[in-house]
Amino acid sequence: MTLYRCRTPTNFLCPCGRVARRLRRDGLEHEQVRVPWRGRERGEVKTLSGQDRVPLLVLSGEAICDSHRIVEHLDWLSTR
Repeated sequence: MTLYRCRTPTNFLCPCGRVARRLRRDGLEHEQVRVPWRGRERGEVKTLSGQDRVPLLVLSGEAICDSHRIVEHLDWLSTR
């Protein structure tokens, strides 16, 4: 699982940090990729999801955008 996130140095100031905290809390092993600030420099994110916003979680080949959707998906996975 890979989390594409902004370069904010803390996990408490942005939606990317919310997802990182959740992954850590659940003990889910993941890789973090810090992407540039500017949208046009986020080519890999755009290729994976069709848009250039983060956070983006790639899980089993599926790209999930938006911190709320990611957390909801992790909730759903934990109930399965």
